[in-house]
Amino acid sequence: MRLEGRVALISGGNRGIGSAIAVALAGDGADVAITYRRDEESAIATVDAGRATGRRVERYQASVDDWDESERLVSSVLEDFGHIDILVHSAGIASRGLTVADTDPAEIEKLWRVHAFAAFALSKLVLPSMRTQPRGDIVMISSAATLLWAGNSAPYNMGKAALEALAHTLAKEERKHGIHVNIVAPGLTDTEMGRRLAKATSGAQDIHDLDERSPFGHVCSPEEVADVVRFVVSDAAGYVTDQRIGVEGGAF
Repeated sequence: MRLEGRVALISGGNRGIGSAIAVALAGDGADVAITYRRDEESAIATVDAGRATGRRVERYQASVDDWDESERLVSSVLEDFGHIDILVHSAGIASRGLTVADTDPAEIEKLWRVHAFAAFALSKLVLPSMRTQPRGDIVMISSAATLLWAGNSAPYNMGKAALEALAHTLAKEERKHGIHVNIVAPGLTDTEMGRRLAKATSGAQDIHDLDERSPFGHVCSPEEVADVVRFVVSDAAGYVTDQRIGVEGGAF
């Protein structure tokens, strides 16, 4: 799964799943640009890990839920790298765990902008460059939430549902331009967000307390999600588009 000559932009690439994807794609030969919002220390750590593979990896601070910042971001990446032919939208935030009756409308707006509007903005902005390349790939990181539709999760569920709707629409529109669009949807994963979720929903102080009841005897790792992304953007997935690939061990 070699990616030499390709450039990947990964939103939320400083931590968790996004960071694992950044390092994995660099390891496969891509040059990588990652975005981060506040945690510069983790962004630097990801850049260092990516550069250890011998590839060019840069970080960009941006709030991708804002159109103007996304526009500046993509312009900067194109200026620095010349083109973008892989986009992975991994940036995401959790909802507060309230019922619909108790949810502040501002929370719906906030999560929709991070999960869905940012995906739209980044896709729209990278498409002109991506269409000029031999192949393009857009990967949306979704969630098993769109299978479970759990209560007390309306903002998150709605944001991820809109994200997936965008991906399926884009796949049909952009296939004629040689662009593949796929969804990768993990279940509970050993990330900061996953650890908070495990504690809130099951009382687990350590997410690995859930290993025994998880498929294959362990909670999903960010690297296992990254491996699926590596596949869908590679030549091995040359005839794969418009797919939703679950990475939850068959639990749902």
